[in-house]
Amino acid sequence: MNDKITVALAQLDLVVGDVHGNTAKILEYAARAHNEMQADLVIFPELSICGYPPEDLLFHSGLRRRVAEALEVIRRKVRDIAVVIGFPEYDGDNIYNACAVFKDGAVLAHYRKHLLPNYRVFDEQRYFSAGREASVFSLRGIRIGLNICEDVWKSGPAAASRAAGAEVIIAINGSPYEHDSQAKREGVVRQRIKEVGIPVVYLNMVGGQDELVFDGGSFAMDADGEVCFRAAPYTENLYRLELKASGAGVAPQSAEVVPILSTEQSVYEALVCGTRDYVRKNGFPGVILGLSGGIDSALVLSIACDALGAKQVRAVMMPFRYTSNMSQEDAAKQAALLGVRYDVIPILPIYDATVGQLKKIFEGRAADVTEENIQARCRGLLLMSISNKTGRMLLTTGNKSEMAVGYATLYGDMAGGFAPIKDCSKSLVYRLARYRNSLGEAIPERVITRPPSAELRANQKDTDSLPDYDVLDPILEAFIEKDMSVDDIVATGFDKEIVVRVLELVKRNEYKRRQAPPGIRISNRAFGRDWRYPITSRYTFPG
Repeated sequence: MNDKITVALAQLDLVVGDVHGNTAKILEYAARAHNEMQADLVIFPELSICGYPPEDLLFHSGLRRRVAEALEVIRRKVRDIAVVIGFPEYDGDNIYNACAVFKDGAVLAHYRKHLLPNYRVFDEQRYFSAGREASVFSLRGIRIGLNICEDVWKSGPAAASRAAGAEVIIAINGSPYEHDSQAKREGVVRQRIKEVGIPVVYLNMVGGQDELVFDGGSFAMDADGEVCFRAAPYTENLYRLELKASGAGVAPQSAEVVPILSTEQSVYEALVCGTRDYVRKNGFPGVILGLSGGIDSALVLSIACDALGAKQVRAVMMPFRYTSNMSQEDAAKQAALLGVRYDVIPILPIYDATVGQLKKIFEGRAADVTEENIQARCRGLLLMSISNKTGRMLLTTGNKSEMAVGYATLYGDMAGGFAPIKDCSKSLVYRLARYRNSLGEAIPERVITRPPSAELRANQKDTDSLPDYDVLDPILEAFIEKDMSVDDIVATGFDKEIVVRVLELVKRNEYKRRQAPPGIRISNRAFGRDWRYPITSRYTFPG
């Protein structure tokens, strides 16, 4: 026995709802797989026809009709190569997350996803019914089982495929990025292989979709759990892999194994990918942002330029009486380093006009945070006006630490369309800035080394209002990402009074986060679709 098949893995960036465009891309890559690679089989990601995740679009009758038409087009047009396609399958009142195998107009196999994730960013039980049956098909003497994404995270579906005669499993995925996601996926697949004793070919999609980024990193593991192939992350491409059968079983043949990226590099590339796709898929001609001379806006400017190119990025410095010369010099320097258009619009006139209009209302009341927020709102007004006039989307520059404790101004620095670093703690922001500069200077060194300040009053520092970030960020991570109680966090070495204060700030500022723009998810729990705390709550800490 010496059967062999060549598999082409189409690691693609698809667009939710663009059934026509996705179908055209599927046909293009199927033709390339046949003509350029002489592949026997080409596989596409989970729900590749409609894009992932389609959310409530699945309920729209128009999508149902377009998916049916697309499947028929692919079935008729793809010739001389087998193709695995992911799609939503409509069966009466039920919808299934499904895939099918077509070859020369015939349906070789059909599979419905068994396990429907309903945690964190996933809510597939809202939409889909669960499949029950294994599906195995034969191609050139090799028996191939089908799984879809979550199916490989638990034992049942892979075992069912093996019991049905599969000699290798192909798993198609829409697995979003988070810290260390590649190592986690490979660890899970290695455990499935240990249980069933057959190889797995794992295909993942790439690209940004709203808050999610799909990082690719498709791979193949042999029956011993060794990685034989790993695709480049964040890269849309077609990859060739050979599967050979012998008396010892089916074995993926050795191919390129791209190294797993460091945390800083993988996060930075996720931010670039997510920003690029959000801007381009939504049809914006470019972006604008306020450049303060601080670390957050400096990092966002670097991300935007790497994502879109300098010509599509504009930066605006909006100084006030509290804006230091250092900030103005550093902002101008970074704009010059990156080659972006840079404008300076002082906010003193608009601030004075606003405060003047409120003078009678404010009479008898001392200046406080209100006047600080007016500064931020003056800047938001200017930036949104430029955004409206030019059509460029406004990027906000707030980080996760600030969003957690409400260290941001509604309708001020929170105004905008997209928040690239919304899920990055302040500590991570500094690490990412250092990483970006390791590729070539993009952020002036002084921006990284100076103490952070909102510069909304004289000699202001972030630490006037917040604990040091090396204290604040671990507390926030313990609460937000690990659901730890006050006592649990204190047991790790933090002062109870500080912990209670921080967690109360998180609770109190939920109303702000509900009004914040979407941003890229890079942790295992971001503010957005996988954070659902009530605004109105009498829950108290400790607890």
